[in-house]
Amino acid sequence: MATLTIPGAFVWRRLQSLMGLWLVFFIVEHLVTNSQAALWLSEGGQGFVRSVNQLHNLPYLEAIELTLIGVPILIHLVWGIQYALNAKMNHRKSDGSVPSIQTPRNRAYSWQRITSWILLVCLIGHIVKFRFLEYPEEVKIHHNSYYTVKITLDGKLDQVAEKLKVTLVGPKRASVEDFKMLNTSMLSEQEVLAVAPDFGTATILSVRNTFKSPIYIGIYTIFVLAACFHAFNGFWTFLITWGLVLKMAAQRTWSIVAVCLMVLFIFLGLAAVWGSYLVQ
Repeated sequence: MATLTIPGAFVWRRLQSLMGLWLVFFIVEHLVTNSQAALWLSEGGQGFVRSVNQLHNLPYLEAIELTLIGVPILIHLVWGIQYALNAKMNHRKSDGSVPSIQTPRNRAYSWQRITSWILLVCLIGHIVKFRFLEYPEEVKIHHNSYYTVKITLDGKLDQVAEKLKVTLVGPKRASVEDFKMLNTSMLSEQEVLAVAPDFGTATILSVRNTFKSPIYIGIYTIFVLAACFHAFNGFWTFLITWGLVLKMAAQRTWSIVAVCLMVLFIFLGLAAVWGSYLVQ
């Protein structure tokens, strides 16, 4: 009696696809939360602060991040790189010597591979920046917990700090008795240490500080566009690959759904990028 053997590459390909679907859900949650960092949305950013604080206060947070985010990203990333390295662009113009291939699905296939490389670079930079370099630091003062981040001065910062109930400490600031013990010697004259009452408030200030820079605005605009295209084009492909949508009419319908979702979450992602500083 013949034994049915499932090729290992098939199993890993399906696992990579499932991890991709899980990451689509993560991107949806992440962009909904981040959209509230725009101070003109969600009660002046308070929705973002509440959401981030709820996540930050979860028990065993590091284990959750590693298991539910880190491992799926790693699996999807490793196998995705392999597929991207072996993939060939399957759309092309022609001078007549070879057939021309320019259908929308061919273009989507090629852009799925292009955006995978964009996401690889942007994701590494994003994690390093916000999870390590600019992660709010917890300090204990008089048995109370505060979170500090380094911020560059600007004309609207005092107004924002007052709205968020944040104390600014630095070379050009009057000494605040409760925060004298904070080390501000490494700050330039154009920098302050923002002392926030909670993690979410410190984080929204870090996000706002990042998007003062036109360079970061440009980078994160590309990041959001690439992430949303990759996620929702991948979602449509997942439905086809797993046999959930087979008829051509259903595929066209779900293609429209995927595009609508893509546009919606691009808007939410860019709201944080463009709205957290430029509109207040």
